[in-house]
Amino acid sequence: MNWQTHEVSNQYDELADYNLLGSDLALGEALARAEAVWAEPRLLDYGALLGSAETFELAEQANHFPPQLRAFDRRGRRVEQVDFHPAWHRLLAQYRGQGLVSLPFEDARPGRWSATLAGIYLHGQVEAGTLCPATMTQACIPVLRKEPELWARLRDKLFSHDYDSRDLPLEQKACAWIGMGMTEKQGGSDVRANATRATPLGPGGRGGEYLLRGHKWFFSAPMSDAHLVVAQLADGGPSCFYVPRWRPDGSRNPVAIQRLKDKVGNRSNSSSEVEFQDAWGMLLGEPGRGISTIIEMATHTRLNCVIGSAALLRQALVQALVYARRRMAFGKVLAEQPIMRSVLADLALESEAALLLAMRLAQAFERDDDPLQRAWKRIVTPAAKFWVCKRAVELSGEAMEVFGGNGYVDAGPMARLFREAPVNSIWEGSGNVMCLDVIRAVLREPDAWQTLLDELAGLAGDEAALLAAIQSLRALAQAAPDQLEAQGRRFAQQLALTAQGCLLRSQSPAFMADGFIASRLADAQWGRVVGVLEVGRMDVGSILRRALPG
Repeated sequence: MNWQTHEVSNQYDELADYNLLGSDLALGEALARAEAVWAEPRLLDYGALLGSAETFELAEQANHFPPQLRAFDRRGRRVEQVDFHPAWHRLLAQYRGQGLVSLPFEDARPGRWSATLAGIYLHGQVEAGTLCPATMTQACIPVLRKEPELWARLRDKLFSHDYDSRDLPLEQKACAWIGMGMTEKQGGSDVRANATRATPLGPGGRGGEYLLRGHKWFFSAPMSDAHLVVAQLADGGPSCFYVPRWRPDGSRNPVAIQRLKDKVGNRSNSSSEVEFQDAWGMLLGEPGRGISTIIEMATHTRLNCVIGSAALLRQALVQALVYARRRMAFGKVLAEQPIMRSVLADLALESEAALLLAMRLAQAFERDDDPLQRAWKRIVTPAAKFWVCKRAVELSGEAMEVFGGNGYVDAGPMARLFREAPVNSIWEGSGNVMCLDVIRAVLREPDAWQTLLDELAGLAGDEAALLAAIQSLRALAQAAPDQLEAQGRRFAQQLALTAQGCLLRSQSPAFMADGFIASRLADAQWGRVVGVLEVGRMDVGSILRRALPG
């Protein structure tokens, strides 16, 4: 279009056609520390594919054309079908083809969990909705492996690198996708309030078979081949069940999709409300132990929430930094203006700290037979989910503001990053639930808590602000349980910040650690607004060059 009144100038598109891993120094270092350099060639190829303009366009299409429910066929028969745009299938096929769903469980090499999280981190920077079914499928594997007969039937489907979107009985498909159904209207996070009932098919449940009747207010990825579902046994309490999309006799399992959720973000992915109309299910684990069973799955998905939010932070930082390096205002580029440099440096510190915390947890998941690693996994994971996911909400908004009005319109990815961020904070337990989980772990496992604090003290070295933060955590944990609960958010925040500071001090260049510690742990003014930094106490230039070289 030829404008008659002006020329288009000083306008720049968002960054594309770059390698997401090749441009990320901190991620490359994290892979090396975890002995996962064997994964780097394939991850570099994936980083180039994801960073292509074509893949960014697929992400845009998948979110612009969200899934549609087709409950009935043309003759009025219920088909419970969710139709997706072709871009969704291409993105999910790309992810599955990388082997990331099964990698941490079928590969024995050191660094397998770090390599997995690196792949999630790269993919989540471009399109986050497709991570939902992939995350749940991966997270169900530890649960299903405890059921030998069922696992024998599912193993090859779960470990498959092929993508098969056909709606067929699982025996006829090349791969399996597994979802989750926990939340009901009346309970939300209080899963013990679930009203869905499971009735045994025979005395004591013939072969573990049950019929489920009730509803789920959030039923994630309804087109999955099966779901893990919590339902009440009349004489056994909440229990966990494997509920396939097709019954063993080849008929469709009566899980009726009532509607798809019209969500704030995560729009490429389908979330639904369903009714179980005597749906066939198989008991997993012990009767009455369903919450413990499915929490094992949720522990893994919480880790993926952390790395998914870190991915959003990284992409928001990259796009804001590139735009600020090009856009002119008041006579010079934005990235050269002191107040903007403070904002960008704050975003860069937050991004690297989030990545380091997630990658440290990946090592804990890989080696959770060690008491120290179990302490990181059990205590720090919920604190990290609480803090990193909340920071993604705030900082994606700050990055959007770098673009001004252009960031607020849906023509580019910044608005989608902003809308996407809250889901990780809410899904798999909201902020208060995470803080209570941290407190429960500390109170139930005091030896693990002491082991964790000793580890942090060792990483802190002689850094006074870190040592003071660790001492503050010790003191907070000694409060009466009701007082500690009232300070739950303060406690989880302090734990996450302290862990991040210690990791930066031991793993990152000094200018990154100095900047983070000076702002987050030594400056009482930090935290009210992004960019409130005492820039004289940090090397802003080095921080920004490290964030995105060039």
